[in-house]
Amino acid sequence: MPLYKKVDEAEADAELDINPVYFRELKLTVPRNKIPEHGMLPDTALQAVRDELILDGNARLNLATFVTTWMEPQAQQLMSECFDKNMIDKDEYPQTAEIERRCVNILAELWHAPGCEPGPDGATLATGVGCSTTGSSEACMLGGMALLWRWRARQVKAGADSTRPNLVMGANVQVCWDKFCRYWQVEPKLVPMVPGRLHLAGPEAVAQCDENTIGVVAVMGSTMDGSYEPVLQISQELDKLKASRRLDIPIHVDGASGGFVAPFLHQDLEWDFRVPRVASINTSGHKYGLVYPGVGWVVWRDSEALPEDLVFRVNYLGGNMPTFALNFSRPGAQVAAQYYNFLRLGFEGYRNVQQACQDVAMYLSGQIAAMGPFELLTDGSELPVFAFKMRDPVAAGYTVFDLSERLRTRGWLVPAYTFPEDMQDTAVIRIVVRNGLSRDMADSLLEDLRVQVQVLESHPHPPAPLMPGPDRERGGFAH
Repeated sequence: MPLYKKVDEAEADAELDINPVYFRELKLTVPRNKIPEHGMLPDTALQAVRDELILDGNARLNLATFVTTWMEPQAQQLMSECFDKNMIDKDEYPQTAEIERRCVNILAELWHAPGCEPGPDGATLATGVGCSTTGSSEACMLGGMALLWRWRARQVKAGADSTRPNLVMGANVQVCWDKFCRYWQVEPKLVPMVPGRLHLAGPEAVAQCDENTIGVVAVMGSTMDGSYEPVLQISQELDKLKASRRLDIPIHVDGASGGFVAPFLHQDLEWDFRVPRVASINTSGHKYGLVYPGVGWVVWRDSEALPEDLVFRVNYLGGNMPTFALNFSRPGAQVAAQYYNFLRLGFEGYRNVQQACQDVAMYLSGQIAAMGPFELLTDGSELPVFAFKMRDPVAAGYTVFDLSERLRTRGWLVPAYTFPEDMQDTAVIRIVVRNGLSRDMADSLLEDLRVQVQVLESHPHPPAPLMPGPDRERGGFAH
């Protein structure tokens, strides 16, 4: 979450104008930064907020975000009926809790959790243990905590030091993993990106591991370029490490995006619980799970992968309730919407949606590669996401930041950013293709891209540094 400071005295009295067409009360202004002394009619308040929000970008044209920006009216209606249900209060809302349980089981099945057995109603129940969260960031935190607690228990049992944990991951991980390491005092061991290898691989991961490593994070769908990290290869290298040095290190798969793509488009790819070293997997229901924000999911291989002392049991909501979460109260609407999508689409429907996204991504990347000034880093053949850079920004006379800014004038929100440490001189544009970006919209984007390239090429300027200074960093990067 961004942090905000209290405004100074000069700004404290700033007022918000209300259009007199909508105002049917005595005063036509209200304070911006203080609660008004008096209330107003509901339609007036609604219009005041709506007028402010028209300054936001068009969510359907936002190619920076992975987050769902469109749902069917029926799903929106269902969500509105469930906003008042507290997801944490499973005794008062038992059927919402049952729907959450079914969603966890569906994901455990999709991710090939082992040891499935018939349930009391004849359905197949996976032995995986899991829960919903406010998003994949919280789910990552929970997965990381389980790794940390299990490592501490092993160290204590062996009589070894348990004060210097570390976590191995690629420098391309989402910022939530940096937060996890800082908040829980775990040393992050980041494997840098290098030209030709833009994410973590097995040998590089193992080279960072030692007796204090709580686990390795493998990302199924890098936010930087949409590529999958080779989970099976990482696991095989860790098997060799165990044989040579007796270090038994688990894997957490951050499937924030790929967890809802790979099961439908890449069914033969072994990245989930079919890989024995994978202890837990998280995903975002509000990304390629096709639900409005915020809902995430985390599933552990079995109950042994989730330490019991991380689970709290409370009874003050009416009933003995186990819970493992960083948040407490939150609406049940997104969980209900996730189950709606499972029923509405089924396996084939999800496959069709994700395939349509990938087809558009591959079409876009192919057309952009053929334009001339650009070089693809990925093409959308894994996640429906791809990144490209300028072949020669000095010769072109403009940068990807200039192009991103020009596209914004047409309403397209396309992020330009530099790669992490060791590749900070590489600036790219990334395009995320989500449900709703049709082939027709893709053609409109390509036409606007060609026009803006022509404009920039006809008005070249001396090359500027990618990062002109700490107060004027260029570009924007959003998840």
